[in-house]
Amino acid sequence: IYTYLERRFGKIAYKTGAFYFLLSRTIGAAFRLYLVAMILQLFVFDAWGMPFWLAVAVTIVFIYIYTFKGGIRTIVWTDTLQTFFMLLALVLSMHFLAKGLKIDIIDIGSTVRNSPLSTIFVWDPMAWNFFWKHFIGGAFITIAMTGLDQDMMQKNLSCKNLPDAQKNMLWFSVLLFFVNILFLAMGTLMYMYMAQEGIAIPEDSDHVFPTLALNHFSQFVGVIFLLGLTAASYSSADSALTALTTSFCIDFLGFEKDENREKHKGIRYKVHIMFSVILFIVIMLFALIKDRALIDQLFIAATYTYGPLLGLFAFGILSRKSIHDKWVLVVCILSPVICYLLKDNSEFLFGDYKFGFEMLLFNGILTYLGLHLISKNNVSKGAID
Repeated sequence: IYTYLERRFGKIAYKTGAFYFLLSRTIGAAFRLYLVAMILQLFVFDAWGMPFWLAVAVTIVFIYIYTFKGGIRTIVWTDTLQTFFMLLALVLSMHFLAKGLKIDIIDIGSTVRNSPLSTIFVWDPMAWNFFWKHFIGGAFITIAMTGLDQDMMQKNLSCKNLPDAQKNMLWFSVLLFFVNILFLAMGTLMYMYMAQEGIAIPEDSDHVFPTLALNHFSQFVGVIFLLGLTAASYSSADSALTALTTSFCIDFLGFEKDENREKHKGIRYKVHIMFSVILFIVIMLFALIKDRALIDQLFIAATYTYGPLLGLFAFGILSRKSIHDKWVLVVCILSPVICYLLKDNSEFLFGDYKFGFEMLLFNGILTYLGLHLISKNNVSKGAID
């Protein structure tokens, strides 16, 4: 999808957009795989005396085997199976929690609603999770992490035609809303159950669910949890590995311009291995620097890496100007750097104000303004086309 940037701006803009996708998706996939490896290490491999690096390597090797052999079509089918196990783990866990709390299934909604843990919206404008920061930032994160992401879009491109792809996105959005509501409800039930049973809450919030599922639920639920956890992370990470390989081969190695398929096969094999190794290295780095819940870290990283993509596509669509292509990379590097410096010094510069996910929008705006500064007066041929 980043070939649009080449038609609209030039080769450097095209390569810059593709690079930021590779960076964004590598970080995102590594976060998800780190979660799987961490849980497997904590509750399985530690008992066997296996080191963490081996758990990570095994996790990546499994993905490598079936993504390289099957490609995107295999991923579409495995994602369906993985989603089934994820939802099965969700439903069974909620059933077990409701049973432990002695509430009927139909009363889960009212129980969660009446709990102080059910507070979703924070109205303190200075807080990093203020409602409007999350609402606006979340909207643009969705645009950037879905519409501007090769990984997400290639699944829609695998549909037979445009109407089917549009229906797929529509139904996915509706289902995702209800699934997220169920996960939030389950989170409330978990903390209520732990308080009732006197179970110590783990310091790391990422350990709450696995602690309950593997140590306090039935063995069957524990097994389903491991399958569901693995499915939830693999369903994103497997397609990411394929998308990273596809993007690098097309956007940087020019596979579309070279029709030598036999030559491509060997190179693609090496690229797939390269990104598998990169994922391994990034996951090991996360193990050293992790300091908060993974979901927070994932979206915080997205505000920096997807901002330049958002600005590039926004300028391409909303403006008809051409730009000095050679300066695009400078703009796209400076924007996230400025955002990081502002966030790191926000309390000094803006009092008690703390940046949240709205940083993505600010990052995109900075990129847009930077592109405007390096624009030419003439109308781009790509904009006319």
